[in-house]
Amino acid sequence: MQTVAQFLTTFCCSLFAGGALYVGLVEHPARMECGTQVAVTEFSPSYRRAAVMQALLAVLGFLFSLIAWLQGSDIRWLVGGVL
Repeated sequence: MQTVAQFLTTFCCSLFAGGALYVGLVEHPARMECGTQVAVTEFSPSYRRAAVMQALLAVLGFLFSLIAWLQGSDIRWLVGGVL
């Protein structure tokens, strides 16, 4: 179970980081090229969806890191989950 918790921690954190990279390197620059009005119009619906996804991944990543730590993993798993 410890290995499963470690895998799920890494998986959730990787999805979170991948989403952040995509937004920073692709989505935001593309919106800026469309002009301010279009960017503002598209921002609201995508922000709502992204906020739910980011919050869920952050909470799950923390919970799985806590489970891994409680089952005997190194303290660094817990620290990574908190960050």
